[in-house]
Amino acid sequence: MFIHPMSDVQCENIGKGSKVWQFCVVLPKAIIGNNVNICSHCLIENDVVIGDNVTVKSGVQIWDGITIEDNVFIGPNVTFCNDKMPRSKVYPEAFLPTIIGKGVSIGANATILPGITIAPAAMVGAGAVVTKDVPERAVVMGNPAHVVRFLEVGDEH
Repeated sequence: MFIHPMSDVQCENIGKGSKVWQFCVVLPKAIIGNNVNICSHCLIENDVVIGDNVTVKSGVQIWDGITIEDNVFIGPNVTFCNDKMPRSKVYPEAFLPTIIGKGVSIGANATILPGITIAPAAMVGAGAVVTKDVPERAVVMGNPAHVVRFLEVGDEH
């Protein structure tokens, strides 16, 4: 495990081979798997689970209620939301769970609204705004994101 000295990592639940780069904040109750790469300028809150072999590129905030399964790619500046009706100093009793399935790739600057499930092996195009669940192996693009095609088995590489 590598933690850059210019990061603020309060969490002890970080797996073998994982790296947290400079200017990141990881809160104490987060769970981070093995061989995860968290690039610079990221924030990870407490009620977050990140699986194995995940890449989180720079400028991503992963808020309470978000689960990222194994082998996921999160592009730079992807925005996750966890509250459908945010107000200053007003918090829900629980945040809607957002699930990012195994093998998903999310392109740069995509926005993922709260309570969404992106099923395994799906791809989200850069800049897409995901407002509803994404089916397995679907490729979605646009605002709002819509399915443009489905990946065949083996297309994920």
